[in-house]
Amino acid sequence: MILWSDVVFLIGGFVVLIYFFIKRKYSYWAELGVPYAEPRFPWGNIGQVGSKLHSTELFQQFYKRFKGKAPFMGFYVTIAPQVLVIDLDLIQRILIKDFHYFHDRARYYNLKDDPISGTLFNIDGKKWKTLRTKISPTFTSGRMKMMLPTVIDVAQNLHKTLFDNISDKAEIEVRDYLSRFSTDVIGSCAFGLDCNSLKDPNVKFRIYGDKAFGMSWWRNIKLSFAESHTKLARKLHVRLVAKDVSDFYRGVVFDTVKYREGNGVQRNDFLNLLMQIKDRGTLDGNTIDTEGKLTLEEIAAQSLAFFLAGYETSSTTMTFALYEMAKNPEIQEKARKNVVDTLAKYNSEFTYEAAMEMTYLDQVINETLRKYPSVGNLARRIALDYEVPGTKFVLKKNLNVIIPIHAIQNDPEIFPDPDKFDPERFSVENSKNRHNAAFLPFGDGPRNCVGLRFGMMQVRVGLATVLKSFLIETCSRTPNPIILKKNSITMSPQGGMWLTLKRVSE
Repeated sequence: MILWSDVVFLIGGFVVLIYFFIKRKYSYWAELGVPYAEPRFPWGNIGQVGSKLHSTELFQQFYKRFKGKAPFMGFYVTIAPQVLVIDLDLIQRILIKDFHYFHDRARYYNLKDDPISGTLFNIDGKKWKTLRTKISPTFTSGRMKMMLPTVIDVAQNLHKTLFDNISDKAEIEVRDYLSRFSTDVIGSCAFGLDCNSLKDPNVKFRIYGDKAFGMSWWRNIKLSFAESHTKLARKLHVRLVAKDVSDFYRGVVFDTVKYREGNGVQRNDFLNLLMQIKDRGTLDGNTIDTEGKLTLEEIAAQSLAFFLAGYETSSTTMTFALYEMAKNPEIQEKARKNVVDTLAKYNSEFTYEAAMEMTYLDQVINETLRKYPSVGNLARRIALDYEVPGTKFVLKKNLNVIIPIHAIQNDPEIFPDPDKFDPERFSVENSKNRHNAAFLPFGDGPRNCVGLRFGMMQVRVGLATVLKSFLIETCSRTPNPIILKKNSITMSPQGGMWLTLKRVSE
């Protein structure tokens, strides 16, 4: 017969064991002598992320608190220890010189339960290297020049939509229009489809895109758990891309490929390039990879990655750029003059060469990416035990490493008066005088953003389209200061971005 006293004793013993297990886990950094943030059970140091803090805000707190004390500090995601790197020289080693220790991105994917999660952004090791070899040739400057007319067509629709909705001067939520512009650009270039979200904001492409980026408090915890305990998460069949989102984009790719193959359709878009590699392992007759062709599942995954990466990051960058130019009219006027004068050289035609000559507009974009990097933090996973140069510390295999891009790019010792919006920071002369790891909105090294050229092209065209035809001003609903949306993967303004647009030309 089991007595209640025995049950209580067993439960009490179990609780004590759990307590000492967790205490042991939370002593990891203290035992190594590494400066660290004191954790709280059960979430470690991330309990407020997604509800009260954006992840960039938490890491900025860590960065400010521990800078100068050590090249890195320790913190905990649930009970898993992780590393936040502070020293710029160490960051550069991680991304470039010692890349072979840090070639994995510490991103969770689950090929068995969710094949579409196997994107170039997520996957690890040899799979990543092979896929990167296949995908990189689709993002050359020549390919971007080929896709530019598609971007221009969508920009003309943006121009028409704004003029149709603004009689002379109106307050509008610009982020809504810019996200619709991005949806139509990426939908056309990645999937070869006319989404028409500028005409109908409720198209499925946009609805599912928003859903993919939504980060509830629970989803943030699940993401943190999966990226800290990858093997266990896969055994538990954890998936981070919602099934309906995955099924929608996978179905779009499968149906489009089937239609094109059945009807001999050719288009100047990303999907067509991937189909060439799928069928022949070559691109325009050049061998891309000797280890196999792209599968249909891989095409679906890369198309989704292209859409998600370009959709949110580009729209938020354009949103913050317009916000800063509305607050700084002299910068806005200089950027507008740069656009108008450059286009005049090319008979008002937005050519690839014209885009490359909009140097001041590029400075505006770069300064926007400094203050508001779309991806505020980089993550890497250690592949082999790593002895940190110049220290006694050894970072163990499988630890996750965070590089706090937003915190570094808003450090007053690196960028004086960081709250000031100053595109001159990115003049040729001023850029020469900065540490190479001080500005990393697209990452660096072998795992930098493969779509950098396309992203910059899309943002240039979108901003130029608005600047050449509208004056941008703040209004009573313009946020001041910016409050970040806490439950978003990217840096995004809470409540959208209200600005006044006034026509300056037809």
